[in-house]
Formats: sequence, C-alpha cells, structure tokens
Amino acid sequence: MSRGLHTEMIGHAVRGLPDEACGLFAGEFGGDRIERFLPMRNIAESSRVYELDGLEMMTIEREIDESGLAIIGVMHSHTRTTNYPSPTDVADAARFDPFGSWRFVIVSLKHPDPSLRSYRIVDGEVTEEQIRVG
Repeated sequence: MSRGLHTEMIGHAVRGLPDEACGLFAGEFGGDRIERFLPMRNIAESSRVYELDGLEMMTIEREIDESGLAIIGVMHSHTRTTNYPSPTDVADAARFDPFGSWRFVIVSLKHPDPSLRSYRIVDGEVTEEQIRVG
C-alpha cells in the first residue's frame, strides 16, 4: 500500500477513539495491493467491537464495482490490545469472507505509536502477511 493509505488508515483509527474504527479497502480483483481505503462508521459505537453498516457497505461496493476495482478486505482498530485477530475477528472473517480472499488489517492503538498489521483468516486459521508501504 502507499504511504498515504497507511497514514489514512492509522488516522481513521485515531479519529475513531474511544471506539474502534473500521472501513473497507479495494484493489484489483485477485490482487494484493490496496489501491483505495474507504472509511466507514462503526455502528456498534464500541471500544471493543466494530460493526459495518450494511447500507453504507452496499453503497461502497457499488462505487468500487463501477471503478473497476474490488473489495479486497476490511480494516478495523483495536483500542486497547495488540493488533492480532481476536476470536470475534476470526468468527467475523468466516461470515464476511467465507472463501478466504480478503485481507484483515488491524491497527493497534495500545501504545502511543499506532501499528498496523495484515492477516489472512481462512477456516479459522490466522496467517500474518507482510505489509509493504511505499
């Protein structure tokens, strides 16, 4: 991902405090480079979980489809813990991404310097992916 997108995701997470922040990101279908980040509102309004708004998600999916890109993942923040998928995150992955094609980016705000990590979650198995920023 570009440095700008990396900064945008971290900024969205910080602005979401005290709640978790969330959003979708898009890229080429089948690709692994994030081309666009689409911040969303956490309708759960919670510091422990996030929930995407279904109507907002449909609007974003239509916009992304029309641009020739595809939704390739979801970002959310952990306000007090490390950026490793929680059991809730793993369960959500099965619901949002039953085929295992999405990336799950988590921004941790546990420490003063936020950090961002990416995972694939397939059949409950979590695999971290290297993030290249530039």
